[in-house]
Amino acid sequence: MIARTLERGLFASRWLMAPFYVGLVVGLAVLLVKFLQELVHFAEGVFVATESQVILGALSLIDLSLTANLILLVIFSGYENFVSRMDLHDQSERPEWMGKVDFSGLKMKLIASIVAISAIQLLKSFMDLGETSDRDIYWMTIVHVVFVLSGVFLALSDWLTDDAHGKAGDSHAPNPEGETDNQAAARHARDGAGGVKHG
Repeated sequence: MIARTLERGLFASRWLMAPFYVGLVVGLAVLLVKFLQELVHFAEGVFVATESQVILGALSLIDLSLTANLILLVIFSGYENFVSRMDLHDQSERPEWMGKVDFSGLKMKLIASIVAISAIQLLKSFMDLGETSDRDIYWMTIVHVVFVLSGVFLALSDWLTDDAHGKAGDSHAPNPEGETDNQAAARHARDGAGGVKHG
C-alpha cells in the first residue's frame, strides 16, 4: 500500500511541469507583442528604407517567427511527452507531428531551430557591417559554428545509439528455423547432452 501510494504520488508529480508550459504560453504572447511592434515599425518606413534596411526588417520578423515556432514546439511536445496526451475533440486541427516527436526528436528540432536563429542573426550582422564591429562578427561566427557542431554531434550520438539498439535487437532475431540464438544454443546443448547419454 505504501509503495503504491508513493508511486501514484511520483507519477502525479508530472503535473508540476504544467505551469512551465503555461509560462511559455505567456512568453509566446509577449513575443507576439514584440513581433507586432517590429511589423508596425517595418511597415512605417518601407517607403523611405533602403533595400538593405528592408531585408534587415524582414530578417527580424523571420527571427521572431522562428523563435515563436521553437516555443510552440517545446510547449506541445514537452507537454505530451512529460505530462499528458492532449485530448482534442477535433483531431483534424491536430498538427501531424504532435505525438510523433519523442525526446530525441525534440532535442534535434530544438538545436536545428537554434542554428537557424543563429544563422539569421549572423546574416543580419553581415547585412549591416557598418553597425557591427569585427570582434562581434568574429564571436557570432564562432558561436554559430559551435551550434552547428553541437547539432552534428547530437545527431551522430543519436545515430550511434539507434545503431547499437538495432544490433542488439538483431542478436535476438529468429534464425531460419524460427528460433532465437539463445533458443538454438539451448537446443544444441540438449542435443549434445542427449548424444553423450546415448553413447
